[in-house]
Amino acid sequence: MTDRRRWYVFLFAVAVVTLGAGLGLRDPWPADEPRFALVAREMVATGDWLFPHRNGELYADKPPLAMWLIALAYQTTGNLRVAFLLPSLLAGLATLALVVDLSRRLWGARPALAAGAVLLISFQFVWQSRNAQIDALLVGWTTLGLYGLARHLLLGPAWGWCAIAFLAMGCGVISKGVGFLPVLALLPWAVARWRGAHGLARVGADWRWLVALLLVVPIAAWLVPMLQAVSASGDPALAAYRDNILFKQTARRYAAPSHHFKPPWYYLSQCWHLWAPLSVLLPWAIPAWWRRIRRGDARQQFLLGWVLLVFVFFSVSPGKRGVYIYPALPALAVALAPLLPGLLRRRDVRIATLALALLVSSALLVAGGMIISDLVPAYLSARAAAEGVDSAILRSLALPALLAGGVAAGWIAWTRVRRGPLALAGTLVIGWIVAASLILPRLNPARQPGALMARADALVDEAGALGMVRFKEQYALMAPRGLVSFGYQRRDIAAEMAEAAAWLRARPGRVLLVPADELAHAPVARERLLPLGGAHGDEWFAARAEALTQP
Repeated sequence: MTDRRRWYVFLFAVAVVTLGAGLGLRDPWPADEPRFALVAREMVATGDWLFPHRNGELYADKPPLAMWLIALAYQTTGNLRVAFLLPSLLAGLATLALVVDLSRRLWGARPALAAGAVLLISFQFVWQSRNAQIDALLVGWTTLGLYGLARHLLLGPAWGWCAIAFLAMGCGVISKGVGFLPVLALLPWAVARWRGAHGLARVGADWRWLVALLLVVPIAAWLVPMLQAVSASGDPALAAYRDNILFKQTARRYAAPSHHFKPPWYYLSQCWHLWAPLSVLLPWAIPAWWRRIRRGDARQQFLLGWVLLVFVFFSVSPGKRGVYIYPALPALAVALAPLLPGLLRRRDVRIATLALALLVSSALLVAGGMIISDLVPAYLSARAAAEGVDSAILRSLALPALLAGGVAAGWIAWTRVRRGPLALAGTLVIGWIVAASLILPRLNPARQPGALMARADALVDEAGALGMVRFKEQYALMAPRGLVSFGYQRRDIAAEMAEAAAWLRARPGRVLLVPADELAHAPVARERLLPLGGAHGDEWFAARAEALTQP
């Protein structure tokens, strides 16, 4: 094995450890993870993979591919704690591989390794690859789409890769509606071609562009059976699911969202911390990019033009979240690749990265010391308590924080200023591994309501059942024997309470969970309720039929 291949193996070994550390040591956490895990578990239990259900209710907020993959992983492993994270983990590793390979083909081996390393330690990349939101999977597909177009338009012609690109976009669409984003790269490619930029493949008008129609193949593979099933059933609920997933959750949600309203410049303020430490290099990189673009480098025009279009696309919509711009991060790492060997040799860059490493290490040591010394600020303690992190859990985090900070400090001392980038990379990897292996598992009891649901289940006899008003997915996921619910986030609280009361009264042995905030709407006598404690900021009470105040 050559030295170069050893470095590739080493990079991906570090990636597997960094992204995979702690796998199986925690449950799905709100807000999104319990929802997708619950839907996937119901797919396996019911055999209905075409229409996703959330605790028996149709779930139309997202296309089904991500939930299919979690369900497949659950079927394969039999362990939901492992299965719900596997698609994101594999998508993250695939994204890293695509970035490294495209950077190698465009710029060479050393820039490719540097680009892979910078992406691997970027906050948003690690965070999404370690969580069960859909975005890691989406970015896997969009990166494959951009990779295929780059192989064709910059390094080709390569019609096979062009076909793969459009297939990947179709898979992206049935993961999350914006999977078509790589299509936008055709615009900077066309501009670069019109301006006579160098570095473009000789690709012109050709009947083989019909491979773009392959984008609809994955979509049709899901959509056609779904539409047929809706038509054959005549079920109004399935028709409502169809209309919701095809219209409300796509163009309508983009053009007229109901929440997450932010100003047009929102993403410019977010990318600095979401993409750190890659974003630290941007003040040096932007002038260099501009010089390359002025010299007619089509590769930079293609990559950076697409990044800019992603920003514009999401900035136009009134609804914005930081995760929406994640698809641009891998492309930015590829664009940064040719500059990295020179940038990382600069003394000011080395000092900046060393300072960041020292900041992270010091923050871990200070946090651990404050916890041990009971010097945590009152507002932080109050916020932790509101999230269910009691003093015992908080104290258990001290030693892992000190361990991570101490090991990182030793690493920094060994690398010194000359290797500031290496000091920062090692510090962040150490921090992520310790956090995933020792900190997050300790937070798990506070981030899922398993203890509360076990206490509630103990009140139910063998012939009874447990119900809940104002339910959320994490409660249904952690209910030992299942959970009866009366609709997700219903606005008609009085009607929901009436249905729940009728259900509670219908058969002996049933128990209904009611949050404290809704007791004013519940037809129950508070003195007859059993307090169960809190979870996720809510206090819960258990009611038996005798607690009802109405006949």
